[in-house]
Amino acid sequence: MSEVQVSEAEIAVHWQEEGYFYPPAKFIGQANANDPAIRERFAEKNFPECFKEYADLLTWDKYWHTTLDTSKAPFWKWFVGGKLNASFNCVDRHLAKYRNKAAFVWVPEPEDQVTQAITYQELYRRVNEMAALLRDYCGLKTGDRVTLHLPMVPDLPVTMLACARLGVIHSEVFGGFSGAACGGRIADSQSKILITMDAYYRNGELLDHKVKADEALAVAEKEGQKVDKVLIWQRHAGTYSSKTPMVKGRDFIVNDVLQEYKGKIVEPVSMPAEAPLFLMYTSGTTAKPKGAQHSTGGYLSYVAGTSKYYQDIHPEDTYWCFADIGWITGHSYIVYGPLALAATSVMYEGVPTYPDPGRPWRIAERLGVNIFHTAPTTIRMLRKLGPDEPKKYNYHFKHMTTVGEPIEPEVWRWYHHSVGKDEAVIVDTWWQTENGGFLCSTLPAFDKMKPGSAGPPVLGIYPTILDEQGNEVPRGSGKAGNICIRNPWPGIFQTVWGDPDRFVSTYYAKYNKKKDSTDWRDWPYFAGDGALQAEDGYFRILGRVDDVINVAGHRLGTKELESAALTVDEIAEAAAVPVIDDTRGRAVEMYIALKPGLKPDKQIEDKVSAAIDKLIGKIARPKNVWIVPDMPKTRSGKIMRRVIAGISNFTSPGDITTLANPEIVETIKHHVESEKVKSGQTPRELSQAEMEEIKAFGRVE
Repeated sequence: MSEVQVSEAEIAVHWQEEGYFYPPAKFIGQANANDPAIRERFAEKNFPECFKEYADLLTWDKYWHTTLDTSKAPFWKWFVGGKLNASFNCVDRHLAKYRNKAAFVWVPEPEDQVTQAITYQELYRRVNEMAALLRDYCGLKTGDRVTLHLPMVPDLPVTMLACARLGVIHSEVFGGFSGAACGGRIADSQSKILITMDAYYRNGELLDHKVKADEALAVAEKEGQKVDKVLIWQRHAGTYSSKTPMVKGRDFIVNDVLQEYKGKIVEPVSMPAEAPLFLMYTSGTTAKPKGAQHSTGGYLSYVAGTSKYYQDIHPEDTYWCFADIGWITGHSYIVYGPLALAATSVMYEGVPTYPDPGRPWRIAERLGVNIFHTAPTTIRMLRKLGPDEPKKYNYHFKHMTTVGEPIEPEVWRWYHHSVGKDEAVIVDTWWQTENGGFLCSTLPAFDKMKPGSAGPPVLGIYPTILDEQGNEVPRGSGKAGNICIRNPWPGIFQTVWGDPDRFVSTYYAKYNKKKDSTDWRDWPYFAGDGALQAEDGYFRILGRVDDVINVAGHRLGTKELESAALTVDEIAEAAAVPVIDDTRGRAVEMYIALKPGLKPDKQIEDKVSAAIDKLIGKIARPKNVWIVPDMPKTRSGKIMRRVIAGISNFTSPGDITTLANPEIVETIKHHVESEKVKSGQTPRELSQAEMEEIKAFGRVE
C-alpha cells in the first residue's frame, strides 16, 4: 500500500505531554498583571476597544477617534485620528521623574573596556543632536527612509530614536549580514542615506564593518538606487578603526559632524498613529526579502503593553534582552517596549561565550539584572559549553523569556533549574517579525508553565488552527495544522513595503472567502507556522510550514540561499534543506548539481559557501555542501526537498514513487551518509516532532 499523502497542515504529531511548573509566589506578589479580571477585559466581546488599555500607556498629542478602521481590509489602521511621537514617548516624557536613571547600560565585548550607563537625560541629548544632524546635514524629512547597518552599540538605538523624532522611517539591517544583503534592502526601501560603523568586536576581534558599505552601495546602485551620504559611527571615538578607505564627498564620520550640533534641541514631530515608524526586512520563500512596515501608534502601544504585562518590566528593574537590535526582538523588546516604560535596558556588544561561557552570568551579577530574555539557540549553546557556570555567580532573575523558535523541553528545564535557579518565572513566546510583539505566551503571574509549549494566546489575540480546507483542528486532537490569528491587533504590520499584493497573497488570501469584506472576521492572518493545541488550550509551535529554515532564530528563505549558490558559475541547480543541529537548532545544508561536463571539486563547494557568506551573511553558511549527480525531482521538474532533507538528517526520505528519477535517491543517500560518518557527523535519534518537521519540509503536493 502506498503512503497516504497528507498536506503539512494535516500531519499528526505525537509526543509526551509535559508536566506543569508554577509561578513563584514572590513573583505573583509584585506582577504588573495581577488582576484576574484582565483576561475578561481583553475578551473578544470587548475587541477592539480592549487595546485602549495599551494605548493609554503612551502620551498622545491628540486622541484617536477610531480604534480600528477596517474599511480597506486587510490593511488595518489602528487609533485613527490619534497623533504622537515615538521618540518623545521613549525619552522626553521620562525626564521629569527619571532624568538621572540609566536608560541603557552598554557592555562592550572586551572585558577590559568600560561599561557605559546612559541616563535618560544623556539619551535625550544624544538623540536630539543626532536628529539635528539628520535633518540639517542630511536634509531628511518626515517619510524619508534611512538604512542602518549597525552592530550592538548605543549609537544604534540613538540613531533609531533620532529618526523617529523626525518621522523618518528607519530600516536597520542586522550587523552580521553582508554588504550585498544590505544593498538589496537599501534599493528596496529607496534609502539615500546609509548609517554604518567603522568596526565592532566579535569573538575578541575588532572586525572591519565599513568594508561592507562599499559593497552595499555597489549592489544598491546596480538595482537603481543611489546613496548620497554614508555616515560612519566610530567604535572608538576619535579613531578610525577600519582598513577600508573613506570616499571623499560621500563618507562622513558621524562623531566629527556631531560637533556642529552640540546642544541642539529638535522638537519631536507629531505623527499620525498610522504613519510608518520603521521597516524590518524578513526572509521569505522567494529570493527577495519582504520589508515589513510597522506603524507608530499601534506598534508602540502593543510593545509597551506586552512589555508591561508579559515581560513584567517595572521602572526599577534591570532588564536584559540578550538579542540583537537587527532583528524584531531587539526593536520591540530592547528599544521601543522597555524605553516606553522607562526601563533600564542592558545591551551587550558581543557573543554569549566570549571569552568563556560564564560571561552572561558575570554581567548579570555585576549589573544586578533581574529580567533575562534570550533565544533557545543561546540557551543551548550555554548549556553545552558551560552547564555548571550559572551556579558560580550570585545573580537572581525574577523573570526569563525564551524567543525566536520552539525550545526543547530538556533545554527549558536546564534554563529553569540552572539559569533561573528555580526562582524565575519563564515565558516562552511565539511571534514573528510581521507581528510586532508576542502572540502566544503564558501570562507570568497567572498561567502554569509547560516546557516546550508557548502557552495560551496573549491578551486580545484570538488564534485558531486550520487545516488546508479551512476547517478548525480541534484542541486535544493530536493533529497539527496552520496556526492563524482570527483578529487584527495593534502590533500587526501594515503592509509589505512597496508590494501590497504580496502582503495580501502571503498573509491573508489563503483563508479569505470574501475579497470585498470589511469585516475582520473574514480575514484570518496566516502565520505560515505549523502548530498543535493541547487539551489545556496551550499551543505548541512546530516551525515553518513553508520553505524557510530557522537557523538560531534567524529565518532564512531557501530561495535566497539557493539564489546565492546559483551565482557560482559551475552550479546548475541548488537546493537548501534544514539539518537538526544541537547548538543552532537548525543548520543549512546545500545540495548542488553541476553544469554538464564538470566534475565534483572541493573548490566548488567552497565557492558556494563563500557566495552565501557574501550575499546573505555568515549566519547562513552551510554546515555541508553536497555535490550530487542530479536532484530528486517530480515529473513536472520540481525538486523534492523533503527527500534530501530526510537524507541529511539520517531519516527516511519518505515516499519516492512519484519521482521522475527515484534511482538517484540511493546514490545521494550512500554518498552523503558515508561522508558524514567518515567526518564524525553521526546520526542522533530525532524526536517525533523533528521527524514530522523534516518530513513536511519543502513538501510538493
